Amino acid sequence: MAAYIALIRTSLRLTMRDRTVLFFNYLFPLVFFFVFAQVMHAEQGGIINQVVNMVLTISVLGSGFFGAGMRAVSDREQNILRRFKVAPISPMPILVSTMITGIIHYLPVLFIVLALSHFIYGMPVPPQWPSLVVFLTAGVFAFRALGLIVAATVNSMQESGLVTQLLYLPMLFLSGATFPISIMPVWLQTVAQFLPATHYFTGMQSILGARESLLQNLQPFFALALCGAVGLFIASKLFRWEKGEKVRPAAKAWVLGVMAPFLILGVYQAYTKQNVAKNKGLERQIMRSRSLLIRNARIFVGDGQVIENGSVLIRNGHIEQVFAGAAPDGKSLKADEIEAAGKTLLPGLIDVHIHLASSGGFSEKQTYNQPAAMSRALAAYLFSGVTAVKSVGDPLDTALKHRALVASGVRSGAELFLTGPMFTIEGGHGTEYFKGIPEQIRKQIYAQVLRLPKTPEEARRDVDEVKAKGVDGIKAILEGGWPGTLFERMDVSILRAVAVEARAQKLPIVVHTGDSRDIADALRAGVDGIEHGSARDVIPAEILAELKRSGTAYDPTLAVLEAIGDLRNGKTDLLNRSLVQQIGPSDLLESTKKFVQSDAGKGMFKGAGNLLAVGTDNLRRAWQAGAMLVTGTDSGNPLLIHGSALHRELQLWVKAGIPPAIALQAATYNAARLLRADSRIGLIRKGYEATLLLVDGNPLEDISATERISVVLFKGEHISRSELFKQE
Repeated sequence: MAAYIALIRTSLRLTMRDRTVLFFNYLFPLVFFFVFAQVMHAEQGGIINQVVNMVLTISVLGSGFFGAGMRAVSDREQNILRRFKVAPISPMPILVSTMITGIIHYLPVLFIVLALSHFIYGMPVPPQWPSLVVFLTAGVFAFRALGLIVAATVNSMQESGLVTQLLYLPMLFLSGATFPISIMPVWLQTVAQFLPATHYFTGMQSILGARESLLQNLQPFFALALCGAVGLFIASKLFRWEKGEKVRPAAKAWVLGVMAPFLILGVYQAYTKQNVAKNKGLERQIMRSRSLLIRNARIFVGDGQVIENGSVLIRNGHIEQVFAGAAPDGKSLKADEIEAAGKTLLPGLIDVHIHLASSGGFSEKQTYNQPAAMSRALAAYLFSGVTAVKSVGDPLDTALKHRALVASGVRSGAELFLTGPMFTIEGGHGTEYFKGIPEQIRKQIYAQVLRLPKTPEEARRDVDEVKAKGVDGIKAILEGGWPGTLFERMDVSILRAVAVEARAQKLPIVVHTGDSRDIADALRAGVDGIEHGSARDVIPAEILAELKRSGTAYDPTLAVLEAIGDLRNGKTDLLNRSLVQQIGPSDLLESTKKFVQSDAGKGMFKGAGNLLAVGTDNLRRAWQAGAMLVTGTDSGNPLLIHGSALHRELQLWVKAGIPPAIALQAATYNAARLLRADSRIGLIRKGYEATLLLVDGNPLEDISATERISVVLFKGEHISRSELFKQE
């Protein structure tokens, strides 16, 4: 032990006197720090976390390959190590002293960079700083061990330089330390998972940016620690005192042996793609953290209030300040500016009734890739400024996965809320779609999209079960059908049990209704929302009064009623709308047009009657009665291609006599209230998520202005709409 301590002390004294060591260890990282910080505008939000990680990764790689590896070769070439040979000492104390000296010298770099980031660029103190220190130490340990292995297996400085560059450069450019790894092709991101620097960079970014702990990054931590331990051991066995001692070329294979933990991790990541997905999420967090100032916009707050000329400051994905009138310039606020004169800023629009698993069209293809179509649909909603949607009855497991992908930032799309499987009964509406499917397969589908309780007790158990799955709400179906198409109707005692248990589980419950009787029964059960209302009879005034008194949301879904009429009449106008043309797959649009104009298409809803006229009248009367209104489209049904139908819904409302401000409030704040998300979305207010829509013109005067989209922001990220459909 005395030899170890003596060598560590000596090594520390010598390196502290070496100006080259001091320059490259302390000053050189700071040069990178200030260059990266200026170029990347580190003053704007969480980008400073990435700057810190880039600087630390570059300097850790340098400390390992150049500070330890090439320095060891230089000492051997200059016969410095030869002097130790006559002493009663083994190679291990020399290697350990090199390792510990490097770690002791490097840790101050971490604290210097963090201090500069905090005091100059406003970076908060990392909440997981103990994990950061431990993880960084493991990284220094691993890369210095790799440097020592290189030193042990090469025979000259020239050879050392070549081998070092072959290892250093791929790690430098593929780890994320110089270019965001998420912008690389997926195959190259997968290759990068075989490199230790990639796992180091991702782990550091997770701790710095995502505030994860060491426990959440144990895989890369143990791989780095194991790499360091094995590398140190092998370096001691291959250690040479004099430059005249040579090793065989085959000895260089030990470098691959030391990297074995990362070869194993690389194979695992190539199979699971976990880190590829994680890096996308981490990169998206950085994009969401940028500071923006939207200037000189008309601001529709969401609750009916309008600021005729105002600005909104956004930081770290949230609204930091709303200015009425003049605002400071973006430079003084350290924010990029978006000039919005002549434009209107709204909360992101919300569609509370969609069916993601249905395309909205008729495809001639033999296969339908449901997961891919659902991902594309969520991207189409975001493209259209619809930033949140509620799925009502889609396959549960698939929908949960898509919700998680968007929530994590792995995929860009509208935020997804789930009501989970539809509560109906055997023979009830919702079961007819699966009648021709073999029984065994039908049971599997039922488990994903339906719940068929036979008793109130069973209904309560079903609610508890889907709550445990993680749904955001409950949907029940009460409708008994229409002339020529009848269904079994749910007993109101079962509906009441579903509603009571949903309230107990703090889940909002909505009910699919078909006429006034359904609405009355649903209101007596104490539900939170009425879906479709009635398109077959006039809703009596007393039911509308109860609708207002109870605060139950009313969603008329006029868009689907219009689509039913168009399909019956062979009209394709809805498919020719500009936004639909921009987001709809061209082959799906063309095959749907063919079907609509065929005899089969025109015969689909032959006996449905004029549903739109009745539905429109009931909406107008519900508004006049003071009911709470929300917007849903039933997209996924024929002619309602996912993405843009909400804009048509708003236009139908205004055509019905609903003031634009009321329609827009229904599509923002009211919808957020129904989703129980109104504490974070649906309003332009300090502290809320910066999920916003900027449109050209004034939708309060011309509702079609909502389709003239200028900017979409999602949790502070300025969405590149042209890239949404290019996601892998």
